[in-house]
Amino acid sequence: MHSGLVTGAYIGATVLFILALGGLSNQEKAKRAIWFGIAGMAIALLATIFSGGGAIVPIIGLIALGGACGTIVARRVQMTQMPELVAAFHSLVGLAAVFIGLNADIEAQQAAQALRDGAASTLSGGVAMLAHKTPIELSIMRVEVFLGILIGAITFTGSIVAYGKLAGKIQSKALILPGRHAINIAAGLGCLLLGGLYFRCAGIWTVICVALIAGVVGWHLIMAIGGADMPVVISMLNSYSGWAAAATGFTLSNDLLIVTGALVGSSGAILSYIMCRAMNRNFLSVILGGFGARSGPAQAIEGEQVAIDTHGVAAMLDDAESVVLVPGYGMAVAQAQQSVSELVRRLRAKGKQVRFGIHPVAGRLPGHMNVLLAEAKVPYDIVLEMDEINQDLPSTDVAIVIGSNDIVNPAAQDDPHSPIAGMPVLEVWKAKHVLVLKRGQGTGYSGIENPLFYKENARMFYGDARKSLDELLTQVH
Repeated sequence: MHSGLVTGAYIGATVLFILALGGLSNQEKAKRAIWFGIAGMAIALLATIFSGGGAIVPIIGLIALGGACGTIVARRVQMTQMPELVAAFHSLVGLAAVFIGLNADIEAQQAAQALRDGAASTLSGGVAMLAHKTPIELSIMRVEVFLGILIGAITFTGSIVAYGKLAGKIQSKALILPGRHAINIAAGLGCLLLGGLYFRCAGIWTVICVALIAGVVGWHLIMAIGGADMPVVISMLNSYSGWAAAATGFTLSNDLLIVTGALVGSSGAILSYIMCRAMNRNFLSVILGGFGARSGPAQAIEGEQVAIDTHGVAAMLDDAESVVLVPGYGMAVAQAQQSVSELVRRLRAKGKQVRFGIHPVAGRLPGHMNVLLAEAKVPYDIVLEMDEINQDLPSTDVAIVIGSNDIVNPAAQDDPHSPIAGMPVLEVWKAKHVLVLKRGQGTGYSGIENPLFYKENARMFYGDARKSLDELLTQVH
């Protein structure tokens, strides 16, 4: 393919990617935005395939294999498993960056050896291009390789840990090692020292060691973050994978990979910053894995959890004039969004004011609850953000919490030693009555006790959320 056509295709794909990112900020435009992204990726793939010379057949074969694997995974993964799937995909981006960096160094060594042997004319492809680079260009390439391997290795192991925590395969509690910050600083300095040796042409062993050390750092950083903060971690790792891709793009001299990597990296960083503000966290502390640890003993909780049956819930809703629903990950696990939507429809048909309160980090992925509610065809205009609904909760008759814990936990305001201390939460306890749909009396994914469940105006509606709501629907007409 002519280089001009490739450049034009890359520009078109970039525009489509930007439109996709812009459209995802609006629920009504999100579906069209996804199609923009799909079209952009298709154009990018075709342009890359047909600009690759004689390697078209194996490239198409590998794309077909990867596409088949992706299709199988996509069909098997439930909506509740999307956060861990995203984390797993991030790990693959990081691993690819490491392999590409190592391969680039091997090719550079081959080119250098061919020049010394006077056999540069026998080289082809990327190795031949490296043979014609100036010393300055080769030095810049080493910086790109070093950064790609460093960021890629951190992204790879960090994403694996995030996947394990989200999937319940690794304990969600933060792992706090003695002198953990000193360990991270020492590892960072070690990587810089090895990078200096690599720039002085000490050999590929230096960047292999960088990959190993950075991998340990990635593991340690994410292990030190508690489960309550994992939504921020996913966004942060998304940013890391973007910067790893951008570094890889520089190594491969691929303009589109540079641009798309920068788009992913910057958008992920911006989202991480927004989420940190929403959770009252320090952005730099997130990057360094320095939050999520309890600084002292948690406050004791007094009282008991009072259960309520279906008849009691129906009577409570019948007497209410205003209702606010707060969905969380438990709603996603139970696949209760359709039942929630039907309950909302019936309550509104009876003339009651019904709205949703959505916390910025509800679920285990930003926007998780919005997607589920949109899937159940809940009207957009009654789905409000935390800041919009909190001021109305004191005048609300019934606040219904569906499978949430941390985002409605008053300990964030009352207990300075809580892992979520200072995090803005939905103040549902200020409503006249609070109804909590919960499987049992456990602490949930994050392992944090919630004093809300013991308050005098709170009632516990135990059981699977969908089954409980379906039973309730038989008495709400």
